[in-house]
Amino acid sequence: MATIEKRDYYEVLGVERSAGLDEIKKAYRKLALKHHPDKNPNDPAAEAKFKEAAEAYGVLSDEEKRAQYDRFGHAGTGSFGGFDPNQFADFGDILGDLFGFGDFFGNSRRRGGTRAARGNDIRFDLTIEFEDAVFGKEITLNVPRVVQCAACSGSGAKPGTQPVTCSGCGGRGQVRYSQGFFAVQRTCPQCGGAGKVIKDPCATCGGAGRVREEKKISVKIPAGVDDGSRLRVGGEGEAGYNGGPSGDLYVFISVREHEKFQRREYDIHSEQSISFTQAALGAEIDADTIDGAEPLRIPPGTQPGHIVRLRGKGVQFLQSSGRGDHYVHVNVRIPTALTDEQRALLEQYAVLDGEEPSTTRRFGDKLKDFFTTP
Repeated sequence: MATIEKRDYYEVLGVERSAGLDEIKKAYRKLALKHHPDKNPNDPAAEAKFKEAAEAYGVLSDEEKRAQYDRFGHAGTGSFGGFDPNQFADFGDILGDLFGFGDFFGNSRRRGGTRAARGNDIRFDLTIEFEDAVFGKEITLNVPRVVQCAACSGSGAKPGTQPVTCSGCGGRGQVRYSQGFFAVQRTCPQCGGAGKVIKDPCATCGGAGRVREEKKISVKIPAGVDDGSRLRVGGEGEAGYNGGPSGDLYVFISVREHEKFQRREYDIHSEQSISFTQAALGAEIDADTIDGAEPLRIPPGTQPGHIVRLRGKGVQFLQSSGRGDHYVHVNVRIPTALTDEQRALLEQYAVLDGEEPSTTRRFGDKLKDFFTTP
C-alpha cells in the first residue's frame, strides 16, 4: 500500500530548527487563522493544512517530543504522531476565542457556567483653578456609575430566590455543534453565556444585578498637574459582572486660564508694567506671583521686554521636590498726555542729551497764545 510522506514539521510551520517556543506558537496561530475550517467552509485542502499545522505544533511545542523528532524524525514520533485534538490542551489558549470557538479543541478550562468579568472604567472630566493645579487640592466628586444591586446582592434574582441552571446548555454557558471533523462551541442563546437564567427578576434592578447611582468620591489633585493630565482612581469604576472586580475611575483634568499668569511646563510667566522713570532710574517694586506680592528690583536703565527671574516661585514638580521659576516680563509705560511742567522738564532733558526738542505743540496751546498776545 502506498503511503503519503509527511512534510518536515519545521517546514510546515515555516520556522527554523532553532526557533523558540514563542516563535513556534506565533507561526502556528498564523496558520490556524488562515486555514481554519470555519473560515474555509467545504475546503478539504484547508482542513488538511489546518490539521497538519496542529500536528506539527503538537510535537514541536513539547520539549520531549521535539527532542525525539529532532533525533529520529517522523520515525521518532511513535505513538504521539498524527492529529489528536484532545492531547493538545493549550490549543484553546493559543487560538483564544477564534471565530467564537473558545472551546474548539475540547479544552474544559472555560466550562463551569457563569464567568466573572471586570466592570467598565469611568471617565470624569474635571475643571480646576490655576492655583489648584499649582498647589494641589483634595476635591469631592459626584460620580454617576453602575454598582452592584444591594437588594439582590448582584444576583439579579428576586430576594429569597436564586438563578436556576440554564436548560439549554446545562449551565455550561455554551452549546456544542458538530461541524464536519470538528466539534465547536458557541455562546448559549438561551442564557447569553451566563449558564443560569433568572425566573423571578429582582424588582430593584430588573434582573440586571446592577443599578445606577451617584457616589461621592474624594480625589486628591497632586500639586503640579497640568492641563490634560489624567488621574486613575483604582476600583471606583462600574461594578463587575457576576462578582468580578470593579473598573477604575479616570479623572481627566482641565485647568482654567489665569488672568495674570501663564504656565510653561513648571515655570510661570507674567507681565509687569513700570513707568519710564522707574526704567531709567531703577526702582524697588512689588511683583504679583502665585504666592502673593514679591519684592522685585528694577535695575537702572531697564529696557522694555527685560525679564526678571524669581527662582522657586513657579509650579511644584510632580515627580520630585522643588518648584519651577517665575519669569517677570517688564513693560515700560510711555505717558500719552503730559502737563506743561512735565513737557518742559522733558524738553530740558532732551537738550541735555543732545537732542533737538520737538516744537510740536497742541492746537489748543497755539490758539491760547493767539488770543493772549498783545
